[in-house]
Amino acid sequence: MSILGFGHVNMRARRALLDQLYAFYTSVVGLTPGERPPFARFGYWLYAGGQDIVHLIEASPDEQRATHVITTIDHIAFRCEGAEQYQARLEQLGIPFRVASVPLTGQLQLVLKDPAGVTVELNFPAPPSGQD
Repeated sequence: MSILGFGHVNMRARRALLDQLYAFYTSVVGLTPGERPPFARFGYWLYAGGQDIVHLIEASPDEQRATHVITTIDHIAFRCEGAEQYQARLEQLGIPFRVASVPLTGQLQLVLKDPAGVTVELNFPAPPSGQD
């Protein structure tokens, strides 16, 4: 018995916010929309590397979601490449972000918020030695 990897993250929102999240995760983050089983509730499955990793599902009208509360989930992180291109895209779109570096590993992180206020980390390998 063993875990083989991470499956996906599921986000639920009313349709207007769901469509904003779809636009963000496809046009900003770079995920690709793909096939989704014919569930009763509307939604999108977004892919990276042939794997569905973000599921966006329309919340029912009576569904209540707590916002601006302390939860155990802090952020969503994606392994990425092309840090300069991502920075240029974020600047072009006027999306605020901060740049961080992981101690010891030198991994570069671009940290931003999605339209629902979820923190998103775009993680890039450390530059080769001498190319900081």
